[in-house]
Amino acid sequence: MTGAAVFRGQSASTVVSREDATVAATGKGTILVVDDDRLVLATLVHGLVQAGYEVIDADNGDDAILLARERRPDLALLDIRMEGKSGFDVAETLRDKYRIPFMFLSAFSDDATVAQVKALGAVAYLVKPLDIRQIVPAVEAALANVGARRAPPAESPVAAPATNAEALDPVVAMAVGVLMHRYSLARGPALDRLRRQAATEQRPLADQAERLLQAVELLSNPGG
Repeated sequence: MTGAAVFRGQSASTVVSREDATVAATGKGTILVVDDDRLVLATLVHGLVQAGYEVIDADNGDDAILLARERRPDLALLDIRMEGKSGFDVAETLRDKYRIPFMFLSAFSDDATVAQVKALGAVAYLVKPLDIRQIVPAVEAALANVGARRAPPAESPVAAPATNAEALDPVVAMAVGVLMHRYSLARGPALDRLRRQAATEQRPLADQAERLLQAVELLSNPGG
């Protein structure tokens, strides 16, 4: 195996090669992956390890919270609908108790779900099915967003190195996720579509994203 270390949930089995240990020590960060579908979980873990991340995984919400408390990952990638604690339950705990950022990966993208994802403060929302080649850039962008928020202001502007994963404002990232689902688009074309909408209406990108999400919330609460 190449890539970073993999740490399983309650089984406490660890797969770490000499190369893995080196990457884990100098790698890109630790990701907690939570999904009750073991095939999806294995696919996500493998892809993120190959991308250079240290990965810890769980197939249920209780184990996910335990791992988050013990390992304090840099980012959590959560399925939404699971037996027992849902991804929303896990996200609320990660946010309130451990201040761990999270993003959702789910097959469900109805208006009520999107509104709840936004209310919880997810840094991104991706709709299944997705290829791991789409997920890795989204994870990189989410970590870039988190890092930008935590970093102290620079004394002088410094050009950031170009990457394949553009750091997006969380509201923009959410709106991109909505467009990905509504129009069956990959992340890049969805972002381009949002930018075109913003340009057409002569609004800042973040304002256009906020308007889109407000419209989704309005549709999810017809009697409100």
